[in-house]
Amino acid sequence: MTVMPAMEPAPARTALRRHYLMCRPEHFAVTYAINPWMDPAAGADAARAVAQWEALRAAYLRLGHEVSLIEPVAGLPDMVFAANGALVVGGRVYGARFTHAERRAEGPAYAAWLRANGFGEVREPEHVNEGEGDFLTLDHVILAGTGFRTEIAAHQEAQEFLGRPVVTLRLVDPRFYHLDTALFPLDGGNVAYFPGAFSPGSRAVLERLFPEAVVADERDAAVLGLNAVCDGRNVVINAEAEGLIGALREHGYDPVPVDLSELRKAGGGPKCCTLELRG
Repeated sequence: MTVMPAMEPAPARTALRRHYLMCRPEHFAVTYAINPWMDPAAGADAARAVAQWEALRAAYLRLGHEVSLIEPVAGLPDMVFAANGALVVGGRVYGARFTHAERRAEGPAYAAWLRANGFGEVREPEHVNEGEGDFLTLDHVILAGTGFRTEIAAHQEAQEFLGRPVVTLRLVDPRFYHLDTALFPLDGGNVAYFPGAFSPGSRAVLERLFPEAVVADERDAAVLGLNAVCDGRNVVINAEAEGLIGALREHGYDPVPVDLSELRKAGGGPKCCTLELRG
């Protein structure tokens, strides 16, 4: 009789209380196309988008996180995607400078809110970047995406301002136009990601930096399953990413599935709606 070795239990995970900034999608609509997810002809149900967003906010509150709100601005239908508004690390704010004219007014709106709410050191960027859409912060490094939106020069600018090492990762699939559509931090030292979104060199960097990463397949990536938010234990994630949800459970995480299908019509998911206020 062959005795199979016992599987080691997944390590215990620890949730850390976070402070998030969100923007209610009162003006949400799909009236232009600036990424492959957007189709103005298909439209969007604004009331349903608000209901889904409210459920996301409620999930954060149930998990014990603090949620602050920025007032939505008429004429900025993508302002709901708060993650793009800035990068906040150690109480310092590296502001956003959007690629597309349709979103450029969002950067100053988020910077003004942050200044008014106790974040006195706000850097107006010289280079194009889209906040936490392309900057994801871990304990000792910031991962930074480029290829579609954020310029590499912004990676260098952020590193100089924040005093944190920044690692550049090149995105190559237009469906994953921001880093936060293809990768999310699980805790301060590990990530989940979809390899197909990255250039060969960037895949090699991720493999070297994160040998224990949770690797997602294309099916889960294609429903923006990587646009997720993890507090170290709980993972707020699009409900359709069933394979990734199962893999996270196997690794000791607690998935919290949500339905953001209406907001996905503009290329957004849980992380897009969530700017973390660190420090």
